[in-house]
Amino acid sequence: MWCYRGGSISTEPRINDRIRVPEVRLVGPSGEQVGIVPLAKALELAQEYDLDLVEVAASARPPVCKLMDYGKFKYESAMKAREARKNQAHTVIKEMKLRPKIDPHDYDTKKGHVVRFLKQGDKVKITIMFRGREQSRPELGFRLLQRLAADVEDLGFIESNPKQDGRNMIMVLGPHKKKTEAMAEAREAQAARKAERQGVALTDDEAPFEDAAAEVEETEFAEADADEAPADEASADEANADEANTQA
Repeated sequence: MWCYRGGSISTEPRINDRIRVPEVRLVGPSGEQVGIVPLAKALELAQEYDLDLVEVAASARPPVCKLMDYGKFKYESAMKAREARKNQAHTVIKEMKLRPKIDPHDYDTKKGHVVRFLKQGDKVKITIMFRGREQSRPELGFRLLQRLAADVEDLGFIESNPKQDGRNMIMVLGPHKKKTEAMAEAREAQAARKAERQGVALTDDEAPFEDAAAEVEETEFAEADADEAPADEASADEANADEANTQA
C-alpha cells in the first residue's frame, strides 16, 4: 500500500548525476546550441569545462540542459529576487479620521499626517465621523473634506468623491507620485544625509591635525628666531669693537 509521508516538493532543477534521461538538448556556457547529445557526453563536457550540467527545461523532449556554474547562478538569482522585492511597490491605503467640528490645531496635525502619507506615495482614506445631532448636518463633513483636498492638492487628488456611509462620510485621496518614485526619492535623500554626516565627521577629525600643524609651525619659527638672535648680537659686538679700535 502506497503511503505519502509528506514533505516539501523541491522546485530546484536537477543537476549533473540527478538528471535521469538518455539524451539532452545541450546549451553551451555562452548560450550556443550544441545540439542533442547523450547524457554521458553532456556530463563529460561539464567536467571538461569544470561546470555543472543543469536541467533548465525538464518538460521539453528531450530536456534542455545548460553548462553553467550552478552556485554562481543561484547566488545571482537570489540577488535579483531580493532587488526586485526591494523595488516592489505595494499599494497601501492609510486612514485618517476627523470630526466635523475639529479644532484648528488638531486639523493641522491631521493634515500633516495626510501630507506625509501622500509624499510616501500612499493613498489616504479620510473618514468624517458624525455623532448625535451632527448626522443631520452632513454638509459640515463635506466642506471639511473639500477643504482638506484643497490644502493638499499639490501632493494628491480626489480619487473617490465624498460619500455617506452610515454615520461616516468617506473620501479617498490618491498621490500624484507613484510609490516607486517616492521610494527612489527617499533613498536618494537618505544617501545625501549619510554623505553629509560623513563629511561633517571628516571635517571634525581634520581640525585637530590642522591645529597641531599650526602649533608645530609656530614652534619652528620660534626656534629659528632663537637660533638667529645670538648670531645677530655677536655681529653687533664685533662691529662696536672695530669702531673702538679705529678711534684709538
